[in-house]
Amino acid sequence: MIAAAALTLFVVMMLLAGALRTLIQRHRTGDSGNRRTLSPRGSLGWSALTATDIGYLMVGVGGPLAHWLGLPPVSVLQHPPIQALGVVLALIGILAAFGAQMALGASWRIGVDQGERTALVTSGPFRWVRNPIFTAVLITFLGLALMVPNLVALIGWGLALTGIQTQVRLIEEPHLHRIHGEPYDRYTSTVGRFLPGLGRLRTDGLLDTGEGEN
Repeated sequence: MIAAAALTLFVVMMLLAGALRTLIQRHRTGDSGNRRTLSPRGSLGWSALTATDIGYLMVGVGGPLAHWLGLPPVSVLQHPPIQALGVVLALIGILAAFGAQMALGASWRIGVDQGERTALVTSGPFRWVRNPIFTAVLITFLGLALMVPNLVALIGWGLALTGIQTQVRLIEEPHLHRIHGEPYDRYTSTVGRFLPGLGRLRTDGLLDTGEGEN
């Protein structure tokens, strides 16, 4: 039952934050916002996005399938209150991810076009964290992993976290610094990367302040 619920929530997440958001973007701007294909196969950007996608699938599909095939859960996490917390986190994360995507408006993208300049959005949820979409997505998939807490799901969440960290730190932040310059530096010096106040950057370059690295 709980595995089926986790798989269902994963499908809802993909339809809402993936398919529906893309359709809305295309309807409003004439552009899907998808820049994934611009990263050459084997490049750092391609590797980061691929690792993230594999992590998502391991959590949302692999975890439930492994459960049905008899893979035992991690015993310390196999408790009804923890699974209930997982449901709550997944639901909150799905809604928060879609809301943050909508807050980006026309600047919403999947992947990076190094030659493209989009508006720097610092309003809405971006007032508190620089990457609220990724924060909400990680909360969603953490919730799904807690619903079906086997090794496949937990390793998948770790892989997704690694891919997202790589994409943000090594691809997106340098890109935004290059195209926006000082306004972006001021923004990153006061707003945390994934959590409020944590992972702020110094204004003399994309170097972490060391205050609550995340």
